[in-house]
Amino acid sequence: MVDISVKNLTKFFVIGENLLENLSFEIQEGERVAILGRNGCGKTTLLKILTGEMGYDEGEVFVNPGKKLGLISQIPNFPPHYRVEDVLRSAFAELAATRRRMEELEAQMARGEEADLALYDRLSNRYLTGGGYDMDVETDKVCNGLGILRAQREQLFASLSGGEKTRVNLGRLLLEKTDILLLDEPTNHLDLRSVEWLEGYIRAFKGTVLVVSHDRYFIDQVAQRVMEITDGHAEFYSGNYSFYMDEKQARFNLQLKQYEQEQAKLRQLGYTVERMKGWGINNRTLYRRAMSIEHRMERIRKTEKPKKERTMSASFGEREFHGDVVFKTRGLSKSYGERPLFSDVNLLVEGAQRIALLGDNGSGKTTLLRCILGEETCTGRVEFGPTVKWAYLPQIIHFDHPERTLYDTMLYEKNCSPQVARDRLGQFLFQGDDVFKPVGTLSGGEQSRLRLCMLMDEKINLLILDEPTNHLDIASREWVEAAIEEFEGTLLFVSHDRYFIEKFAERIWLLEDGTLRVFDCGYRKYRSIVEHEAAQKQPAAGAPKKERVRKPTAKDPAKQLAKLEREVSGQEARIAELDAKIDAASADYVELTRLLGEKEAAEAQLMALLEQWDALAEAQ
Repeated sequence: MVDISVKNLTKFFVIGENLLENLSFEIQEGERVAILGRNGCGKTTLLKILTGEMGYDEGEVFVNPGKKLGLISQIPNFPPHYRVEDVLRSAFAELAATRRRMEELEAQMARGEEADLALYDRLSNRYLTGGGYDMDVETDKVCNGLGILRAQREQLFASLSGGEKTRVNLGRLLLEKTDILLLDEPTNHLDLRSVEWLEGYIRAFKGTVLVVSHDRYFIDQVAQRVMEITDGHAEFYSGNYSFYMDEKQARFNLQLKQYEQEQAKLRQLGYTVERMKGWGINNRTLYRRAMSIEHRMERIRKTEKPKKERTMSASFGEREFHGDVVFKTRGLSKSYGERPLFSDVNLLVEGAQRIALLGDNGSGKTTLLRCILGEETCTGRVEFGPTVKWAYLPQIIHFDHPERTLYDTMLYEKNCSPQVARDRLGQFLFQGDDVFKPVGTLSGGEQSRLRLCMLMDEKINLLILDEPTNHLDIASREWVEAAIEEFEGTLLFVSHDRYFIEKFAERIWLLEDGTLRVFDCGYRKYRSIVEHEAAQKQPAAGAPKKERVRKPTAKDPAKQLAKLEREVSGQEARIAELDAKIDAASADYVELTRLLGEKEAAEAQLMALLEQWDALAEAQ
């Protein structure tokens, strides 16, 4: 069954310049599709068109009318008194209304008044099958997965930061039990733990998912198909991000080969035509043959020459490093009031190491970087090697003069000539009129690229980056990676981009519960170590534990038998109730999985009770 169908969709914001042009595709029920493309290519616009939030100029858009659709691109307006808990609970608005109507009917019955019992039965069934009795469990599960703490759930929603609001809104959308999820950069503002939880949720989700993301590792984990939007058109790839990369290169190579073969054939025929025309001045037969070959050349299918995307051609200016120690810390500690962020951090960093600093949001990673660089006060000591010169790219970019253009910013802050300023900006793909934009009007990704352009002009041997790929599209991330790959100095970075971490990290620093742990390995081995430790702390997963059979005592066996019979009856009723819930939740994979687990445990407990009953009955 088709959940989404788009035919010849065209959308323009400036007449004559189409953002989307004759875009056509179909999404089948249950598919998980990632939408890729450069920033500004129309990905978010497409999602808004699918929800009806934005109109379009030409074409047809079909979304299965029997399916509930949810989009996470914009945060709805909530009343100013709403707490985070109220926003999350708004996902259950229909169930809450059902419950209120049930309570009205219950109140009528309690007063001895005549009530519509048939309506009450329908409402009860709707409340039960809709998961009304499991709202608390589901809310806690989503909040735990996304890192929404209990204390935060009591805060006013309006008091949260933009990132925190996005995370809460994502939680609300997941609780709404939509059939078609449209996710626009869902991993922004999530830490690694929350992103991994979201991946598991999406993989288990039975409905249809369209996700716009620049997180390559995330796409690898969740996508079954990739749709790339380029110049308003869509190209499909039948696999995840890794498949897309290989297939895209294969298509490029094939198209280039076809183009070169056609051009060689056309050159050969063109040479033949010119010779025949020369010979055919006095020979009409040869001249007609030459004209025939020209017509044949026109009929040859012209393959368009494939285009390579523009790439940055810049690298860091490096300063020679002498010595072994880049920096070391002794007893580094930092607290905010009574809350310790980290304590007694002792580190030794040597030349050319590449270190990833990981940890949950709020664990103090950025603060630790700033303490190391002396930009924030803390207790303890930091000592740098005598020849170390560092550069720092912060997570939040700040320019002292946002009213200046990119061109003027380079001239004033780098004290370079006009030609050097244009050349450096051009290397970072700021070309033409782009260089005369005010810095304050740039997107977050463009500001990061400009700051990186300025950093690369310096002679450094220690590079410290805080979320360097935030707000960057995939192409921009690859440009940054290419520049870093050639940097031979020491690299220390904070990132939630697992693709980036896996590519560069040779050591891992994990900041957790105020303690810094050092892993002298890359990301994959670090993950295996952490997962092994977590498995050791928890009982092995698998079949539910069989209840231990208690030996019957000699005290009043008749009463014990009667008690066991009541427990068996109650357990059988519980299993029947679960069977009804399982039938009702057949379309909700997450709920179904939970209920089946409960039923399995209930059946194991029933078997244990029956064994006790059998043992007691035999002893009598």
